[in-house]
Amino acid sequence: MTSAKVSGDSEGQARLRGIVLFAHGSRDPLWHRPMQAVAQRILQNSTALAVECAYLELSTPDLQTACHSLLARGVRTITIVPMFLGVGKHAREDLPILVQALRANHPDTHFELHSAVGEDLRLIALLADIAVERPQDSVR
Repeated sequence: MTSAKVSGDSEGQARLRGIVLFAHGSRDPLWHRPMQAVAQRILQNSTALAVECAYLELSTPDLQTACHSLLARGVRTITIVPMFLGVGKHAREDLPILVQALRANHPDTHFELHSAVGEDLRLIALLADIAVERPQDSVR
């Protein structure tokens, strides 16, 4: 299960804004579940958005394919959210090059590149809260 297309648009109406959740990728199909859960949560909270998951490698779809899916649905503003805890080479170097190519190939579309989720103070606080909690089920 590497396909990660998520859409709440049952009537086929074009949406004005799209979000791409962009992650590294994995061959393990279970690895994708949290990404898909985030996409589903976005759709539950806002029916005015179209959401796609995309991956740098080892999984499909890639960023270009995910963006093309949104463009085909009439989306003309796309926010790309790097789902990385750390800002390593992929977020710092690879992703900006991919976004630059999208902007060059689709000049009528507005591409917004969000900072990596791991830089958000809300996520840092949540991770710290989770880390200090006693686990419900101990892993031995």
